[in-house]
Amino acid sequence: MYLDRYTGRGIHIAVVDSGVHAAHPHIVGATGQDASRGSLGGIIGGVGIHEDGSLDDDYVDRLGHGTAVTAAIREKAPEAQIIVVKIFWRALASGIATLVRGLEEACERGAHIISLSLGTGQTAHRDVLERVVVRAASRGILIVSALEDDGVRWLPGSLDGVVPVLLDWKCARDAYQIVDRVGRTAIAASGYPRDIPGVPPDRNLKGISFAVANATGFVARALEATPQASLTNLFETLKSEA
Repeated sequence: MYLDRYTGRGIHIAVVDSGVHAAHPHIVGATGQDASRGSLGGIIGGVGIHEDGSLDDDYVDRLGHGTAVTAAIREKAPEAQIIVVKIFWRALASGIATLVRGLEEACERGAHIISLSLGTGQTAHRDVLERVVVRAASRGILIVSALEDDGVRWLPGSLDGVVPVLLDWKCARDAYQIVDRVGRTAIAASGYPRDIPGVPPDRNLKGISFAVANATGFVARALEATPQASLTNLFETLKSEA
């Protein structure tokens, strides 16, 4: 596996999604209960954000998507610490205000990386998302998100200052490629999550969400290798290791 001498140690990753089921075997993994930090499966805290802007201590995943995304990240960065930001409650959909609040909460809660396996194709939201990206970048926080999928350019993944991700079905799950697309340097990664015993890959969750998750794990490794790296330096590390 690329960058396999790194594990994401010391890196805080905020997963903005449907929450996390912290006791799931793919989340707990080999590290189990971290007594020194009082965390289970690397989860060090989280928050739920409702559509009305109110905050909730409930960040348990009841849709499964956030857990699968986090599992893919932890597979590649098992010593990274996870901050859960739940913005999906009954379906994998949310308003722009909730997404922006989720990104802001991730920044305030000490994330070094924000993994965003979601986005919008609506250009009307460009300005508000661009402001959040600029604020995150000014604090050295990396947002990992989809650049495009099925011909749709996604926000915030297509904005300058974001680590853009592309889906590559031919890419192995333990690998990535650095590619140039529409004038951007991007990470191309597998769209498959961790395997579930007895479930064929084509019946499991899959898609650009998991390309972002897999890429996030590699970004965490690269950030451990080059702490406080700029986006340019991060890609230099990723390129040298690919």
